Amino acid sequence: MIKENLRANYIASAKRVIAIETQAIEALADRLDEQFVQACEILFACEGKVVVSGMGKSGHVGNKIAATLASTGTPAFFMHPGEANHGDLGMLSKGDVLLAISNSGETNEIVNLLPVVKRLGISVVAMTNSAASTLGQHADVVLDISVEQEACSLGLAPTSSTTATLVMGDALAVALLDQKGFTSDDFALSHPGGSLGRKLLLKVSDIMLTGSDVPLIKESASVAQALLEISKKGLGMTGVVDDSGALTGVFTDGDLRRILDARADLHDATVNDVMTKGGKTTTAEQLAVEALNVMESFKISALMVIDANHKPIGAFNMHMLLRAGVL
Repeated sequence: MIKENLRANYIASAKRVIAIETQAIEALADRLDEQFVQACEILFACEGKVVVSGMGKSGHVGNKIAATLASTGTPAFFMHPGEANHGDLGMLSKGDVLLAISNSGETNEIVNLLPVVKRLGISVVAMTNSAASTLGQHADVVLDISVEQEACSLGLAPTSSTTATLVMGDALAVALLDQKGFTSDDFALSHPGGSLGRKLLLKVSDIMLTGSDVPLIKESASVAQALLEISKKGLGMTGVVDDSGALTGVFTDGDLRRILDARADLHDATVNDVMTKGGKTTTAEQLAVEALNVMESFKISALMVIDANHKPIGAFNMHMLLRAGVL
């Protein structure tokens, strides 16, 4: 068992860190001035890549900033400044922008990049706590990421400062995303392997049953025949069509329960008498996630898919959406 005084110390320490870092983030809002606007303009106009560079903890944060920029419509990659000083500087080319991160603004590996960067005519956006530092003086734009104090009780470990840097990077990325008109479809194209990509890219046509697997029955069929079709196809419902093959409704497990409550004769009643007329439908081109929204809104577990002539061409249920990773 953890002693109560130790438990209290852990929680008090954690709350102190959160309070200090929250204060550091809130202070950033007051610094979103013309320098931030200019930084956005430089990155927006970049004809090449945004090359993010930082050493140590700044490098770890820079890696994440580069990844966020790249996934939100601003081509970017991370360049380790130590490796850059030993050959990787060849990653930079005209038309690029260097986003250099150094809390002190005096990190040797970063400062050593500046002469070459300037010779290439590459714009420099600096994230530092000192505009008067070497990096600040040689940058085109300086974003102030200074913090009043680190959350570390020793005041040594980068904590508040790295958090502030990360948030400033997110602010840049999202400001650019909004300006570019970056859409959810664009986001999905850069995340095709993840759950977000599946949700945003999958269409109903990618998951629906087709052909003889689609549960269908004529309006004149008996309820007993409809139940056989439901049982055979396993979607918990069947589409109902008229003589022309157009969908006129659906017969579901819910309809069956209502019949049983009314004590109707399952053999004599026709599906046309007891079905849900019309029913909710979707199209093959609709995004699967949009179809899911319809199902959740109307509390239904399966949907028929129709073509332009209102004829059924497919069907699917919640279990299929789950298997496809949409749920």
